[in-house]
Amino acid sequence: MQDNNQEKELDMNQLMKVRKEKLDKLKQEGKDPFKITKFNRTHTSNEIKDNYDELEGKDVTIAGRIMAKRIMGKASFCHIQDSTGKIQSYVSINDLGEESYKAFKEDDIGDIIGITGFVFKTRTGEISIHAKELTLLSKSLRPLPEKFHGLKDTDLRYRQRYVDLIVNPEVKDTFVKRTEIIKEIRKILDEKKYVEVETPILNTIPGGATARPFITHHNSLDIDMYLRIATELYLKRLIVGGFDRVYEIGRIFRNEGMDLKHNPEFTSIELYQAFANLEDMMDLTEELVSKVAEKVLGTTKITYQGQEIDLTPSWKRVTMINAIKEVTGIDFNTITTDEEAQEVAKKAGIPVDPIKTKRGDIIVAFFDEKVEETLIEPTFIYEYPIENSPLAKKMENDGRMTQRFELFIGGREYANAFAELNDPIDQYERFLNQVKQREAGDDEANMMDTDFVTALEYGMPPTGGMGMGIDRLVMLLTNEASIRDVLLFPTMKPLN
Repeated sequence: MQDNNQEKELDMNQLMKVRKEKLDKLKQEGKDPFKITKFNRTHTSNEIKDNYDELEGKDVTIAGRIMAKRIMGKASFCHIQDSTGKIQSYVSINDLGEESYKAFKEDDIGDIIGITGFVFKTRTGEISIHAKELTLLSKSLRPLPEKFHGLKDTDLRYRQRYVDLIVNPEVKDTFVKRTEIIKEIRKILDEKKYVEVETPILNTIPGGATARPFITHHNSLDIDMYLRIATELYLKRLIVGGFDRVYEIGRIFRNEGMDLKHNPEFTSIELYQAFANLEDMMDLTEELVSKVAEKVLGTTKITYQGQEIDLTPSWKRVTMINAIKEVTGIDFNTITTDEEAQEVAKKAGIPVDPIKTKRGDIIVAFFDEKVEETLIEPTFIYEYPIENSPLAKKMENDGRMTQRFELFIGGREYANAFAELNDPIDQYERFLNQVKQREAGDDEANMMDTDFVTALEYGMPPTGGMGMGIDRLVMLLTNEASIRDVLLFPTMKPLN
């Protein structure tokens, strides 16, 4: 295998050497393509195809990458790929002249050229451009891989996304849809009078989520700082300050494992609305997802990885304890002590984290192990144990549970929401409990944030808040199995 790789590298080196020699010759002739700074296009390939009746016989100017060439003596064909698609061009010595035609024959697959000519159809009916003038705009010194499409080694596609986009242009569709999804989310929230804001990425305290942070150091201040793991606590400070509705779409960083659903940096949206409750957040989340699907896909009925899913409102809403009962028959309403919960978990074969042994911890473990993967149709799971919800209000009828929900679709979590805790005394006590957990070895537990408690002491109105992973939503609406397929440049381990 190593010998084969060495042979391929030698072949590549030789091919690149030939192309560099061509470039050197062009420079010697005063035709260095890299000195060109501007090229005026009149149309894209798709514009020509979509408006053929109007453009037939008229001159157009396009630019793109040569993806195929067929040399036939004094006349040739090539396919040019631009940002919208591919189009064929007919190139002949009679139209270009001997010198320009010879130069075209020297052009390589991957070179970027500009073509001016008139629009016509070939005898086979293919819309094409009859070239009258051709300009080399950029020399491709590294040949495109011949069999890039369908490679089993997807690492290469992620590491060299630029090549992936060239050779597999359909990949671009996913990222165009990603942009459309984010634009539609913004449009819906803006129409509801939400204000989009920006909050710090560098934090002195990582807060707003249960996650392990990335740590960096600020030289001038000589302090350690953390890349944010959530935007929550700053956004709620703005609610305290008098904003009624705020949201932020931005990058989040968590120093955790990587798999099909997780990348160390990802994009989320968090939004907060004063004087709103958990039901308001359910209604808004349902509206956002269903309207975005309708706008971007034209339907709320989708297929994700072979599963048919209907995103049409209204969605199922069930408590965590009742969801566990529906799947396992075990009713945690009848289990009141930590010891009872631990015994039930042992009998059911549910692994229990040695530092998370309380009844609430085990309820969450049960849900994660037995229930989550069964939730295919959109489902709001609400009433979460207080142990893993340090920023949510308690249930009025049961102080062990909180006013929190998560949205599940296709067996995967998509959104997380609270009736936000606004009692500064309660919040301080919960932070203290998080600090104890951290000291016990839970490096995902929250730190004490005294400034946030101070903000709450000034008074925060009843508030509903929701966070949603943009990447996972894009995966759902583009039918992509891996988060790496919806990130242009996913995190990769260096090869060397």
